[in-house]
Amino acid sequence: MNSRNYRQNCGIKLRSSKFEERYALQNLDLTSALQKIDYPVYFETTKIPLPTDAEGIAHYMLEEKILVKQDNGLYAITNLGAILFGKRLLDFDRISRKAIRVVQYNGNSRINILKTEEIERGYVPGFEGLMKYLEALIPSKEVIEGAKREKITAYPLEALREAIANALIHQDFAITGAGPTIELFDKRIEITNPGIPLVDIKRIIDTPPHSRNEKLASLMRRLRMCEEFGTGWDRIVVLCELYRLPAPKIEVLHESTRVTLFSEMAFTNISPEEKLWACYLHACIQHVQGNHLTNSSLRERFGVTSSASASISRLIKEAVEIGLIKPLDPTTAPRYMRYIPAWA
Repeated sequence: MNSRNYRQNCGIKLRSSKFEERYALQNLDLTSALQKIDYPVYFETTKIPLPTDAEGIAHYMLEEKILVKQDNGLYAITNLGAILFGKRLLDFDRISRKAIRVVQYNGNSRINILKTEEIERGYVPGFEGLMKYLEALIPSKEVIEGAKREKITAYPLEALREAIANALIHQDFAITGAGPTIELFDKRIEITNPGIPLVDIKRIIDTPPHSRNEKLASLMRRLRMCEEFGTGWDRIVVLCELYRLPAPKIEVLHESTRVTLFSEMAFTNISPEEKLWACYLHACIQHVQGNHLTNSSLRERFGVTSSASASISRLIKEAVEIGLIKPLDPTTAPRYMRYIPAWA
């Protein structure tokens, strides 16, 4: 095969391959390849005993497509291996911009930046450090119940973890010059990733998971970085309800997706649009759990007393009128009315 045909075939193969399969670095000997990735984290997380020799380590790295053995006998680190296990993402030119960036602001606008941090390690070795860093930045208080002292954060950390993991999994790696960003404000946290959702955001609770990065998603789930079986968003919504927080907000921007988690807010301060969204998500969660939205369940969700029953009834009525929810049985007496999502 002449050089021109070889280049053409390589180009066709490159265009047809997925991001995770492409090479981040290539033509490395095994020692050099292993020096670039944080392979001990893989064995620690999977509970597989760490092999005592390089060939044994390479066996697992090749099985997971973290490394690929080339036709010339040398090794390549795939984008999958680099983005998840790279010791320094800056060592990989094509994915260095996919490092997670954290920005903390003073107040609720982007005018005054307090600090910025870029997580240089791959997503797997860097994730727990990222969560500890965020926990240190998030406001918290200690509550004493009986003989126990419990720390309560302004946001449920499990919900924050799921939202970040989702952003990493579902980002569009084909969009260059942008990576996952976590922005902390006084009253909210925004998590933005390049790429728009592959499912309708109104069906994010009940729709089976669908990712443009299947290998990355599968490996992250096996490494227990996020929930399996597509229940991540269920957990995010349920945890926000348990904390009596406004519902998590999902925005589809030009070429990105932004998820916002809000800290505690009085019911009267929540905007009408956010109340309707919370009402809709509550109906979805109740439905997938085999229950139904009622005036009582929605009052409990918002943490308001029975004196707010009329306000909740008006909210439910508006949600029905704009097509977010519908009565389970329209002939039921108003006092006993139950509701389900409009799509159910």
